[in-house]
Amino acid sequence: MSVTSVVIHLLGEIALLLWGINMVNSGVQRAFGSDLRWILGMALRTRLQAFLAGVGVTTVLQSSTATALMVASFTAGGAVDIVPALAVMLGANVGTTLIVQVLSFDVSLIFPVLVFVGYTAFRRGKTSRTKDLGRVAIGLGLMLLSLHLLSATIHLIEDSVVLKELLSAIASDPLILVLLSAFFAWVAHSSVAAMLLIMSLASAGVIAPPAALVMVLGANLGSALNPFLEAMGGDPAKIRVPVGNLATRIVGCAVALPLIDPILSAMALFDPNPARLAANFHTIFNVAVAAFFILPLPWIAKLLVKAFPEKLQASDPGVPQYLDKDALDTPSVALSNAAREVLRMVDTVESMLRSSQDLFREDDISRVDQVSRTDDVLDRLFSAIRRYLSSINHEALSEDEAKRLSDILAFAINLEHVGDIIDKNLMELAAKRIKNHLRLPKDSLEDITNMHAKLLEHLQLAASVLMFQDHGSARRLVAEKERFRDLERAVAQKHLEQLRSGRNAGDTSALQLDIVRDLKRIEAHIASTGHSLLEQSGELKPSRLTS
Repeated sequence: MSVTSVVIHLLGEIALLLWGINMVNSGVQRAFGSDLRWILGMALRTRLQAFLAGVGVTTVLQSSTATALMVASFTAGGAVDIVPALAVMLGANVGTTLIVQVLSFDVSLIFPVLVFVGYTAFRRGKTSRTKDLGRVAIGLGLMLLSLHLLSATIHLIEDSVVLKELLSAIASDPLILVLLSAFFAWVAHSSVAAMLLIMSLASAGVIAPPAALVMVLGANLGSALNPFLEAMGGDPAKIRVPVGNLATRIVGCAVALPLIDPILSAMALFDPNPARLAANFHTIFNVAVAAFFILPLPWIAKLLVKAFPEKLQASDPGVPQYLDKDALDTPSVALSNAAREVLRMVDTVESMLRSSQDLFREDDISRVDQVSRTDDVLDRLFSAIRRYLSSINHEALSEDEAKRLSDILAFAINLEHVGDIIDKNLMELAAKRIKNHLRLPKDSLEDITNMHAKLLEHLQLAASVLMFQDHGSARRLVAEKERFRDLERAVAQKHLEQLRSGRNAGDTSALQLDIVRDLKRIEAHIASTGHSLLEQSGELKPSRLTS
C-alpha cells in the first residue's frame, strides 16, 4: 500500500472515530440532557459530590468539554462556588478514562451487534428516547469499527523504516511527543480519540511503551486546552474553571514526565500489554491529579478569583449577559442561558409597566421618552435571544428541548409585543393626557392602577411558568385573562351609558376606554404563556379551562 493510500485510510478512520464519539455525545444529550444537567446542578454543593457527578456525567457524555460548558452555566455570575466547579472538572477528567479502559480490551467483535441493535432501535423505536439510545449504540459501534480499521492500517506501516526512524527521532525528545499528542487532542476536541490513537500505535509496535506514556500526558494536556480557548475573549471570570483545570494538568504532567521510566517498570509488572499500559496510565494519572488537588481546591479558587476578577457589567442594558456562544452545541446549557436572558426582558417590561402606571397620575412628559428608550433596550434583547436560539445545534435537541426552545421564543415574542403596546399605544395616550391637561376621575384611576398591579403580578406568574413549569401559575394566568375581559366590558358599558344619558363623557371617558383596551391586550400576551403547559396536560380546552 502506498504512503498516500495509507494517509487517506488513516484520515478516514480517525474521522470515523470522531464521528462515532459525536454520535454518542449528541445521542446521550438528546436522551438525557436535561436529567444530566439536573444531576450536575444538584451535585454542585460539596467537593466529593461534585467530583462524583463529574465522573458520572462525563462517562456517559464522553466529553469533558461538554461537562465544562454545563459547569460554566452554573458558575456564571457567581451563582455557584468555584470550588465544587473545579471538583467537577477533576471528576470529568477521571470520567474520560473509563470509556478508554473499556475500549482498551479486544471488543472488536461487538461493533456489528451495536450497529445492528442501534439501527433497529433508531428505525423502529416508538419514543424519541429509544431512537436517541439507538443513536448512542450506533456511535459506539462506529468507534469500535474505527479502532479495528485503525489497527489494521497501522499494522501495514509498522515495518516502515522511514516511519520508525522518524518516531525514533521524536521519541528521544519527550517534549515533542507531548506537544504532538496535545495538538491532536486539541484538534479532535477529545482526549478519548487521542488515547485510542495512541493505544493503536502502541499495540502495533509503532511507538515504544515509554513514548506511549509520554503521549498520554500530552493527550491530557491537549484536552484541557479546549474549554480554556473556548472561554477566552469575554468576562475573565469565565475562564477561572478552565484555567484551574489546565493548571492542574500542567502540574501533573511536569511531575509525571521525569518519572515515566519507574512508573512504566512498576505498571508492566501487572499488565505488560502496550495498549493496556497506556490506558492504565491514563487512569492512574487522572486519579492521582484529582487526589492531589481536591483538598487544596479552596486555596486554588482564591488564587483564580484574584487573578481573574469579574468584569464589570456593561452599562448598556441592551447588551446580553448570558448568551454564551460556546454553549450552542450543548442545548440544555444554551436553553438555560436563553431563559435567563428572557428574565432580563421580564425585568425590562416590568419597569415599563410601572412607568406607565405612574404616567396616568403624574405629568412628567420626560418619562414618556424614557419608556420609549426602554422599549429599544427590550427590542435589542429580543433580537439577540432570537438569533441565539436559531444558532443552537438543532440536531442535538431532544423532543422536550425542542418544545422548551419553542416556549422560550414564544415568551420572548410576547414580551416584545407587550413592549410595543406600552411604547406605541399607552405612552401615546399618556402623552395626550399630559399635553391636554386631562385628569382621570378617581374611580377610573383606581381601575387602571388595579389593572397595572394585576399585570405586574401576572408577569411574574408567567416567568414562573416558563422557568419552573408551574401548573398553578398557568391556570391563574388563563383564568385572569377572562376577568380582564369582563373588566373591559364593564368600562365599555359605563362609557355607553354616559353617552345614552346625554351626559358629556368628555375626552377622559374615551381615554379610559383606550387605556383599558390596551391593558387587556397586554394581559392576553402575558396569559398566553400558560396555554402551552395546560394544553400538554389536558387542562385546557379549546375555549376555556376544564373544571
